[in-house]
Amino acid sequence: MRLLKLITLALSLVLPVAGAWADEEAVPIGDAERGAKVFNQCKGCHQVGAGAENRIGPHLNGVFGRHAGGLDGFAYSKGMQRAASDGMEWDLRRLDAYLENPRALVSGTRMSFRGLKNPADRDDVLAYLRGFSDSPQNIPEAAPTAQHREVDLPPDVLELVGDTAYGEYLSSECKTCHQQDGSDAGIPSITHWPEEDFVVAMHAYKQKLRPHPVMQMMAGRLSDEEIAALAAYFKDPD
Repeated sequence: MRLLKLITLALSLVLPVAGAWADEEAVPIGDAERGAKVFNQCKGCHQVGAGAENRIGPHLNGVFGRHAGGLDGFAYSKGMQRAASDGMEWDLRRLDAYLENPRALVSGTRMSFRGLKNPADRDDVLAYLRGFSDSPQNIPEAAPTAQHREVDLPPDVLELVGDTAYGEYLSSECKTCHQQDGSDAGIPSITHWPEEDFVVAMHAYKQKLRPHPVMQMMAGRLSDEEIAALAAYFKDPD
């Protein structure tokens, strides 16, 4: 019983509590009107709004707060089924990560879209989609759409200058799955990523925001300095 309490306490220190967000200052996600225009890029596969149906991809009504792979009647990819079995839920941060790079968040997804690299585009699309999710859709500070002003990582972590040579030394374990040449054979490429993106992704696994259990274990072993070193190496490993 004592061990269970300790584990619960530890998780409470690293995982955001949705109910607590209502007491914190939040900012709007983005411009929903502009997001409707950006969403035109998605309409070939997804529908949203009155009468929306599943197409190549599932409809996106009520996507906020939905469990991955949780829409009845849609045949999800094995990758999305794995994410579902890991308990992933579509909150604001995971939706943002998926829109930025679908295959980086869900390995093996059938979604061929390469992602929205512009953060403003992602914010605006999410603001648009939020209007088709359940109440409290019009309360910015309410879960699951609260967005904190604070960055997820302290500035000193993001500003660490990684040792490329040390990163190369550490990379051998990564290369048992990921290809150094950047090829993608079912496992997403991690080469030529901007260093900050790499660091954020690894800390997302470390904090169990991203649900891949092997990556959670691997990232959990690494110090901030080691993550920075790997980011420096994989930025240009050629």
